Parts: sequence; structure tokens; C-alpha cells
Amino acid sequence: MALHITGDPAADELLTTNPLALLVGMLLDQQIAMETAFTGPLKIEQRTGSMDAAAIAAYDPDALASVFKETPAVHRFPGSMAARVQSLCQALVDDWGGDAAALWTEGDPDGATVLKRLKALPGFGEQKAKIFLALLGKQYGYTGEGWREASAPYGEDGSFRSVADITSPESLTKVREFKRAAKAAAKG
Repeated sequence: MALHITGDPAADELLTTNPLALLVGMLLDQQIAMETAFTGPLKIEQRTGSMDAAAIAAYDPDALASVFKETPAVHRFPGSMAARVQSLCQALVDDWGGDAAALWTEGDPDGATVLKRLKALPGFGEQKAKIFLALLGKQYGYTGEGWREASAPYGEDGSFRSVADITSPESLTKVREFKRAAKAAAKG
């Protein structure tokens, strides 16, 4: 399994091999392009020397905000998103021993349990948690019972609704078209 979300081989490799990087990318995926969000973890790792929950949780908050502001910025709202990433990492340290993958591996959880665990994280509401669960099931090897149902509608086979469905430049285009159509329909 190898993820192909960003178009940047180094960023995609980090997302593939580091569960925290994938979780942080999902956290950053709001109000910026998906590729920018999911390249954020690589920028953080390159600038801090680590993509480890305990190290990021312990990082000086002002210094981390500065890291997020460096050009190119990690996010268009660097201060608030640095604080959110740090809160996420602290929650992982406090509740999961710093192991992001434990959210979907500890105790062999079913899809509903993983969804509940994700929604308990700082910055993860219902929709973001469902999209991340779909990403785990569709591309990250998670096979817990009921994951498709728990992540609905994002877990639908053959859909192009979210980052969970991006496996190539072509699928990225289809996801963008879906999102554009959904926005147009919402504006009515």
C-alpha cells in the first residue's frame, strides 16, 4: 500500500509510513487545497526534525507557530492550526501512548469504534472523522467490521467524494469535480 494524495513523492511516502503524518494531514485539510494540507506533515517534520506525537506535543507553542508560518506556510491559518496540531498530539500522548495507529489497531476495533475514537480527537468532527475512517479502509489497510457503514457516505465503493478516494491525478480531478458540484448545489 502506498498513498498518492499530494503529487509529492516525499510527502506521500511520509503519509504512507507514518500514521501520525496521515492524521495530521487530515486535521490540516480545511480551508486549503487537499494537497497543501497533506504536504503539511512533511513540512513540519523537515522544520522540527520530527513527526512524533510526543515531540510535537512538547514543542514550544510559539516556536511551533513560527514553524507553521515559514514560507511556504504549513496552513493559511498557521497560528491556530499549529495549536490544533499540538492539541491533537497531546491527546494522542495522553490517551494512546503517542501512537496514532492505536486509534484503529488497539483492541481490534470495528468501524463504529474507530469513528467514535476519531471524533473524540481535537479538531475531528463527524465529517472529518468519517472521511478519515474511509481513507483508512479504502487505502490504509484497515479492515474492521462495518467501516464502510460507519464512514458513510465516504466509504462507498467507487465514489469520488473526498481525499479517501484520491489514488492518482485522475481521481483527484474527479474528487474536485464532485466537490465543485456539491458546492454549486448547496448555493442553489
